[in-house]
Amino acid sequence: MSSQTDLYQQVILEHNKKPRNFGKPAHHTHEAEGFNPLCGDHLWVYLQINAAGDGSEVISDAAFEGSGCAICKASASMMTMALKGQSPEAAKTLFHEFQSLLKGTLNPDTDAHQLGKLKIFSGIWQYPARVKCAALAWHALNGALNNQKTVSTE
Repeated sequence: MSSQTDLYQQVILEHNKKPRNFGKPAHHTHEAEGFNPLCGDHLWVYLQINAAGDGSEVISDAAFEGSGCAICKASASMMTMALKGQSPEAAKTLFHEFQSLLKGTLNPDTDAHQLGKLKIFSGIWQYPARVKCAALAWHALNGALNNQKTVSTE
């Protein structure tokens, strides 16, 4: 087994065991429910978006709750970590980059991106059944940013 595969598995298992930002926050301005009817993964994404001092907006808090497989929970956990402090526009860019990563159309080693640690999901395009698991939280994020209350991977 390669060291990259070992690292991928360790990160997924660690975030699944101890998901960051898990639970419904007391205050949030945006939310969306995501559902994957093929496997039953089901979660909610919550965002607190505030005005920044320069008139722009910033995601000051991001959280999720629900149930899903290890890949779904790890993706949601890492997504919420990456979103805090980002603008909604930067979050939309991350959404598109992550979707490209999952489809295998973005090579994190050669293409410009802002994914940071999220590039650990770069090999998942080889497992089509798992792509929707990793993408669910991101579709819910996109729904929350676009005022869609419910999204599906189908």
